[in-house]
Amino acid sequence: MRPDPDGTKRYAFLLIPGYSQLGFACALEALSLANIHPSGQRFYSWRLIGETGAPVPAYNGVTAAVDSALTALDRDETLVVCAGNDAGTGSTRAVLNWLRRETRKGMDFGALSSGTYTLALAGLLSGKRVTTHWAYRDALTELLPDVIIESSLFSVDGRIFTTAGGAASMDMMLDRIRHDFGTDLATWVADQMVYTDPRVATHGQRLSRRVRPGMSHGKLGIALQIMENNLEDPLRPDEIAQAIELSTRQLERLFAKHLGVSPKRHYLQLRLEKARGLLRQTNLSVTDICVACGFRSLSHFSKSYRGCFGLSPGQEKRGTGEIWPVRA
Repeated sequence: MRPDPDGTKRYAFLLIPGYSQLGFACALEALSLANIHPSGQRFYSWRLIGETGAPVPAYNGVTAAVDSALTALDRDETLVVCAGNDAGTGSTRAVLNWLRRETRKGMDFGALSSGTYTLALAGLLSGKRVTTHWAYRDALTELLPDVIIESSLFSVDGRIFTTAGGAASMDMMLDRIRHDFGTDLATWVADQMVYTDPRVATHGQRLSRRVRPGMSHGKLGIALQIMENNLEDPLRPDEIAQAIELSTRQLERLFAKHLGVSPKRHYLQLRLEKARGLLRQTNLSVTDICVACGFRSLSHFSKSYRGCFGLSPGQEKRGTGEIWPVRA
């Protein structure tokens, strides 16, 4: 992205209905604060875009006025797609066609949170390494096998950047400020945000996984990672134990001590949580989700799901709004 003659770099934020207000605010505030640097230089400018030009509601119901409907961008602008809940519904044919047309100009472009899915629907991420909010990762992995989904806070692949959204939008934007104008400005902006320890891209998304009691035990952490990496083709407890050089009984004692459940029960819970996300976030059939989560029969899947969540997979799917369908 080339700056304007006066050195200002320009951004265009496309707001998809249901976008994350936190992720958007964190990204925009970083640019805003850069502009009040004591040097007096205006480093960034931006405009907000919505499909129709009408105010766009965030997932929490708060609406943001935009500067225009879908309009031509300059190749020197950086485009950021902001989305959240119900990204698929807001990824209309008009929006996707506009994204294809504008990104052909060669600009940098990226996404916050599930805006990654919108870019993928437009066919702009094939073979690229990207990230999204952890809650949407399984859905994207199942629906978009040609896109490499990472678990990082943010990813950069050539001129394409993506982030998990939320506070991670701050980390990504501070990284962009550092590349644009240097470490001193990025550090000054972080100080203004009282953000004393900006995170690198590879930092994990989920704090809860790292502060859980017992996670300091190395073998337990490895066992949990093995489980999360093998949800579609579950391993037996003895296979996991062998991989971390423990006996099956030692593995069971480790889980009982730190997590209060057996390895088998914890593994089942992970698979059911993945299934719940896919049921709520995709148009995949119950049968496809059953297979994707490592269940050998629909009856076992349904019984396990009902025992965990109190309703059948079919009831879950019918009773929850699907966030990924594309409408014309």
